[in-house]
Amino acid sequence: MNDDFGAFVSTSGPRLLRFAVLITGQRADAEDLLQEVLMQAYPRWRVVRERQPEAYLRRAMTNRLISRWRSPWSRRRVAELPDHLTQPDELGRVDDRELLLDALRQLPPRMRAVVVLRYWLGCTEAETAAELGCSAGSVKSQASRGLRRLRAALDGAGAIPIDVAKENHA
Repeated sequence: MNDDFGAFVSTSGPRLLRFAVLITGQRADAEDLLQEVLMQAYPRWRVVRERQPEAYLRRAMTNRLISRWRSPWSRRRVAELPDHLTQPDELGRVDDRELLLDALRQLPPRMRAVVVLRYWLGCTEAETAAELGCSAGSVKSQASRGLRRLRAALDGAGAIPIDVAKENHA
């Protein structure tokens, strides 16, 4: 079991970490979040690996982040981006990554997760709904609101307006 889990983490870890960075806004928080979820998954690895393990862990990270965000004890702070991303990113067509990531950080966790799953990872509405445990209608409304907020933030920052829905970020 250890070798199987280790192999999974070696191959899927970088993708899961990129997802965590996008939903948390900070690499250190993302590493902590991924570590917590991996520690929870390890004892149940036989069950988890029979499912779609990456999807399972993305959902677990999203749920944990939402729980933290709702907690009255959480320290609400604006995340700061590192000067550069150590992993190559997939936003090559966006001129100012920092503006986009800053706008993305301003979305509530569930909305941010929907936007990342739909437009960064290229999941369908049904796949996104399954990963987040919600209805396709909820995904549609969260995606619509999230895109509207992103466009407003980017327009307000003087960025070139982009049509995120038509971009292929997968």
